[in-house]
Formats: sequence, C-alpha cells, structure tokens
Amino acid sequence: MDDRERAHEVIRRLEAQYPSVEGTELTHHSPLELLVATVLSAQATDAQINKVTKELFKKYKTAQDYVTVPREELEQDIRSSGFFRRKAEAIQSLSKTLVDEHGGHVPDTMDELVKLKGVGRKTANIVLAGSFGKIVGIAVDTHVHRLSRLLGLSDQKNPVKVERDLMGLFPQEKWWAVNYMLITHGRRVCDAKKPDCEKCILTDICPSAFTFKHNKRD
Repeated sequence: MDDRERAHEVIRRLEAQYPSVEGTELTHHSPLELLVATVLSAQATDAQINKVTKELFKKYKTAQDYVTVPREELEQDIRSSGFFRRKAEAIQSLSKTLVDEHGGHVPDTMDELVKLKGVGRKTANIVLAGSFGKIVGIAVDTHVHRLSRLLGLSDQKNPVKVERDLMGLFPQEKWWAVNYMLITHGRRVCDAKKPDCEKCILTDICPSAFTFKHNKRD
C-alpha cells in the first residue's frame, strides 16, 4: 500500500467510524463569530472556548464592538481562554482591519484572511470552509499535525508543508473531512499521551502502531 492508497483508506475508515461528525465543534452563527472563536481556540479546547463565547457573542455583535471596547475589558471577557492578552490584541487588531478595509465583514479569500493579525492558514481554512463553503486547503492544527506524522502521511515539521503533503494525498473533496476526522480520532482514540492502539481502526495501516504496542509491552 503506497502513501496515497493508505491516505484514502484512512479517511474511508474514519468517515465510517464517525458518521455524525461534520465539521468544527466551535459554536458560531456568523463568519465573525467563527473567526473570533478560532483565534481564541489556540492552545485551548473547543469545549472551553464554547463556554467563553456563549457570553462573549451576546456582548459583541460586530467587529466595531471589539474595536471600541477597552482592551482590559475584552481581556477579562476572554480570560479563561488562556493567553488572553495576546488573543485580545489579535482580536482587536483584526477587527479594526475588518472595519477599516472590509466594511466590518469577514473576507472570503485566503489572501485577505491571512493578512489579519493572528490569522494563519489554519484559521483561514476553518473560516473559509465553515462559513463560506470554500475548500481551498486543509486546516493543520496540533491533532492533524501529530496524526499525519504517526500515520506516515507527512514527515514535515512546518504546518504549511504538512498541509501541502496532505493536499497532495487526498482529493480536494476530502480536504475538509481530513481536518475534522483526524481531530476527532485524535481526541477519542489516538491521544497524544496515551494512544489506544488496541481500539484503533487504523492500527493495521499505521506505521507507528507497532512502536506504541512494543513500548507498552516493555
């Protein structure tokens, strides 16, 4: 089985295993909400961010709302998301750009999104797919990066290069599924600290499975 065949088998099995999973678990009702939630989700769980945004999105309805609020107040509103000072700075900066250059609206192109402070290709891919239905790449977060390496789909350390490898292995119509399927499997089975290879549906095609099993026996 070559890399492309293994990639296709990986996504086929994961889609069969998780048929009810269809996309990001970040709660949102607009492109702006998804953008803010994704920025907040850095180094935090989706569940944690959903608790933060439940009240945040009642208070902040527009990009202008984020611009005009005192920085200290926004920091307190997102404090439990972690790294709240850096995230507050990014949210206010990108919101100002949205107001000044995009009429307060979130742009729907990769080039324009990655120009916003705190927005890289991962965040841009999530917003484009989740809010605009535009699949132009694969969002590579820590789960996708880690599982791509374990499954032998990429040996790159740079997320952009990992994305390029994955885009070459999977057909474009599967790019969005690659992201949320690998994330789901990483959370439920292939945990970073304790991967459960015995219950994993990918064990027989995973180059790393033997190593984990061997180490467990030792």
